[in-house]
Amino acid sequence: MSSSYLPATTDSIAQALEAKTPSEAISILYRVLENPSSAPDALRIKEQAITNLSDLLRQENRAEELRSFLTQLRPFFALIPKAKTAKIVRGIIDDVAKIPGTSDLQISLCKEVVQWTRAEKRTFLRQRVEAKLAALLMENKEYPEALNLLSGLIKEVRRLDDKLLLVDINLLESKLHFSLRNLPKAKASLTAARTAANAIYVPPAQQGNIDLQSGILHAEEKDYKTAYSYFFEAFEAFNALEDPRAVFSLKYMLLCKIMVSQADDVAGIISSKAGLQYVGPELDAMKAVADAHSKRSLKLFETALRDFRAQLEEDPIVHRHLSSLYDTLLEQNLCRLIEPFSRVEIAHIAELIELPVDQVEKKLSQMILDKKFAGTLDQGAGCLVIFDDPKADAIYPATLETISNIGKVVDSLYVRSAKIM
Repeated sequence: MSSSYLPATTDSIAQALEAKTPSEAISILYRVLENPSSAPDALRIKEQAITNLSDLLRQENRAEELRSFLTQLRPFFALIPKAKTAKIVRGIIDDVAKIPGTSDLQISLCKEVVQWTRAEKRTFLRQRVEAKLAALLMENKEYPEALNLLSGLIKEVRRLDDKLLLVDINLLESKLHFSLRNLPKAKASLTAARTAANAIYVPPAQQGNIDLQSGILHAEEKDYKTAYSYFFEAFEAFNALEDPRAVFSLKYMLLCKIMVSQADDVAGIISSKAGLQYVGPELDAMKAVADAHSKRSLKLFETALRDFRAQLEEDPIVHRHLSSLYDTLLEQNLCRLIEPFSRVEIAHIAELIELPVDQVEKKLSQMILDKKFAGTLDQGAGCLVIFDDPKADAIYPATLETISNIGKVVDSLYVRSAKIM
């Protein structure tokens, strides 16, 4: 910082805006903030300078400087209302989040702010920063710490009855439990979020978040039709806001269509007015999967997985469902290929299906254990022996029915004899 300060006036802000380089503008804004005046007009100008300076530091990717800047502002926060302090602090934290590769820095910054808010007894701000910290810990896969933080925060917020924050925290808890594969608790937390949301006005973006999470949980339970309707609601909300999450909602809609064997509808949705806005790798990946599913081609399926690895393999939600789809497709193809045979070499099946012998052998043994067909693997000869489907013997059900009828007769006779006695 420069030792000489500038007057906290609109002219100083204009001077910073007209600066030739970002570094010069940053220097001017720092000098405005050094001004010792605490008059209302000066404080208002300083708030504007803080906002502009934060934006410039973000554009220059100076994350560490943003962090130290927030610490330097603490004496200034004593001069302005708590609501304005909360707005500035959360704004700077959000600016740090927009700089790539700052996950660890964001976590340590949030922890620092939480300690400061506890010392200053700024409960409103602390609760929101703790919610942000829990979200960052979840993204960093530090699930136990995030869950521990949320459990204490939920109890506190329930006592204060802050519905909007409660919606955020319950939704975050649902995502956390889903990441831990605890579906019952994920559903319970989502229900709590919906209950709190019904009592207040929820911003469209947050409502879209709730619908997106609802769709993910229904898809996990294989209820793809309900999941599709939730993803559609989320897509409409995000699309109206021009939120980048709209493309993911649309992607999951297409996934649901594929999973219910309506892959032919995928091309129509992509070519619709809403779909054409989001044409790109995400939708191309789902179209490739839909084509492979329509043609029941494992080769095309594997090509799609290879060509669109980032969009399919690295998206945990899509990856989980496509793994299930791949297994189903593989089983259907194997059943179709072995149907004409009573004894066939495994190498021949692998050649027909164009997959490695080891993979085919492993899948066939799994299908036999799951009783998808009757047979055995002769590993010495490298063959699969398929048995005829065992015919159910009708004598056993008939015998059971006769015994059941005799039992009823005996019970009836016993009741009559009891009456006579």
